[in-house]
Amino acid sequence: MEAQSQTLPENAYRPLAKGEQYCPLLPPGANVPELTLRSIFWGVLLCILFSVASAYSGLKVGQGMEAAIPISILAIGLARVYKRRTSLLENVIITGIGAASGSVVAGAIFTLPALYILHLDPNPVQTIFICLAGGCLGVLFLIPLRRYFACEMHGQLPFPEATAITEVLVTGEKGGSQAKLLVQATVIATLYDFLTTTFHLWKEYIDFQFIPVLRSLAERGRMVVKFDAVSFIVGLGYVMGLRSSLVFCAGGVLANLVLVPLIWFVGQHLNVAVYPALLPIAQMSAGEIVHDYVRYIGVGAIATAGILGIFKSLRVIAGAFGIALHAFRHGEPAETARTDRDIPMLSMLLGVIVASLGIAIFFGNLRVSWTVVALGLLLTLLFSFFFTSVAANAIATTANNPASGMTMLTIIISAVVLLSFGLTAQTGMFFVMAIAGMVCVALCVSGQFITDLKAGYWIGSTPAAQQKVKFIGVITAAVVSGLTIVMLAHVYQFGESAVGDTRQVLAAPQASIMKALVVGFMSRQPVAYMLFGLGAMVTLVLEMLGKSSMVFALGMYLPLSLTTPVLAGGFLSHLVNRSSEKAGGARGTRIRERGVVIASGLMAGGALGGVLGAALHLFKWYREDLVTTSFYSNDSIAQIVSAVLMLALCYYVWSTSAKKEKV
Repeated sequence: MEAQSQTLPENAYRPLAKGEQYCPLLPPGANVPELTLRSIFWGVLLCILFSVASAYSGLKVGQGMEAAIPISILAIGLARVYKRRTSLLENVIITGIGAASGSVVAGAIFTLPALYILHLDPNPVQTIFICLAGGCLGVLFLIPLRRYFACEMHGQLPFPEATAITEVLVTGEKGGSQAKLLVQATVIATLYDFLTTTFHLWKEYIDFQFIPVLRSLAERGRMVVKFDAVSFIVGLGYVMGLRSSLVFCAGGVLANLVLVPLIWFVGQHLNVAVYPALLPIAQMSAGEIVHDYVRYIGVGAIATAGILGIFKSLRVIAGAFGIALHAFRHGEPAETARTDRDIPMLSMLLGVIVASLGIAIFFGNLRVSWTVVALGLLLTLLFSFFFTSVAANAIATTANNPASGMTMLTIIISAVVLLSFGLTAQTGMFFVMAIAGMVCVALCVSGQFITDLKAGYWIGSTPAAQQKVKFIGVITAAVVSGLTIVMLAHVYQFGESAVGDTRQVLAAPQASIMKALVVGFMSRQPVAYMLFGLGAMVTLVLEMLGKSSMVFALGMYLPLSLTTPVLAGGFLSHLVNRSSEKAGGARGTRIRERGVVIASGLMAGGALGGVLGAALHLFKWYREDLVTTSFYSNDSIAQIVSAVLMLALCYYVWSTSAKKEKV
């Protein structure tokens, strides 16, 4: 069977009718090379390269390098190096191993540098172990959830990033006009996002403050609308579709255009700060109100949505463990189809036990009581399992992992619980940050891993093979990123410059926030339970109305500048799909397929543009004003130019999708 002659089945992206089944591009009986020495070698090599680059970039500018999409593109190029072209399934393996770099590094840079900022100086073994334990837990806890997210929720979750990766791999393998279209969209998006975010050509963020009415609303009511004008987010919204993007943006509208003005209205006459803020509300901008108040409401909403999501998937989880119990009593079940074969559940349970023993030994070496060790282990396992579901749901719906919010919640709850057992000072802070580090890596890895598994489900990979090689990727990324952080900690300062220390500073912005949080709570500051509770109530109201609470909660937490371009992409998807329905037949199908391919190109190109831009920050000669335009300093003109270019990009997507093709 030749993959080149195929496309994804027409029911790949839509919900299945009753009794209908999805048959992947490469069915269970296909005999295609998959888990080979070639695929493992290139996956590990790319994982090493992206781990080093992403760790340095993330610590320097707060922006890591998203690995999955660029690696999938590299995998296609590498396929042509060999006499026997690398197969589609081998490319899935390469992408899966390499993509572990971005997820492990993301969790590491959020937490580990905080230990150096606090002068707790972990040794290399501790740094690597935190990354390794968290990464393994993220993979292990996602295995019983695979069928629920990848199979049972087929067509109900958009999986934007998985869609982009799948289209890149399948279109590149297939060749022809669709491949040319993907390359064209990728090149356009790469140039667009690279120029937008890297130099002073026009404004990346449009806040519409040059319009008098909107400026007045911002000044008098703290109602600020922003738009991040980059192609990646528009492509993301396109793949999400209009319905999901509307719900997503609605969360941002509630947070920024209802809660922020409400807090400002109530507190604008107060001359004292209201916890957890340090400034009086009267002195706050809209962004500061979001940071100090609304963000906590969003975290409470996401956490509650995650809890409810676990309850919704309990049947599948129970079924998975039921299989393990049956295997324990009667041996492994009968052979399942290749495309539905996971690592044996007993192996997964054994992996959790081994990881738990390692974590317990790690905590025991911190010279705390065995009660605290047991408590720390319990917190790590509970948070890791719980946030695995949250991260998978978030990535499946919006391609945005709420890692910072969930890590903050981990720090807050862990600190409050451990304080009650007398754990304070440096040991307490190290203990809490170690828990947070493992949990953060776990949720970052699980969020990225569900993308791999969904892409593999569409294409026809063997889940067990993907799960096995993911451990290879996690081990590689943990060792490389851990050692990179240790090395950078000797050469640079993290956070802020210390008195008498002449080393250069790496900002490590996320870790600086976590450091401030753990210091605050280990100093017995009060917890903003009311704000978390308000977020929980928002989620409960949405669930009572039968709406998607996780997507809405993510919209509340993430910046409005991100949710508005997602909505623009959703409307664009709606227009193209209407053109497809109007055309009907084969032409309508081609319009719909071309739209998805172009949107995938926008996401792939946007990721590449971001990687290139982040890489330039690593050179001393780079400055944002290295390339500039004469009108950039004129905010109104620069924003108008940005808006016009974004409209031109949207027109390109619509017109190219709908144009007639020569047959």
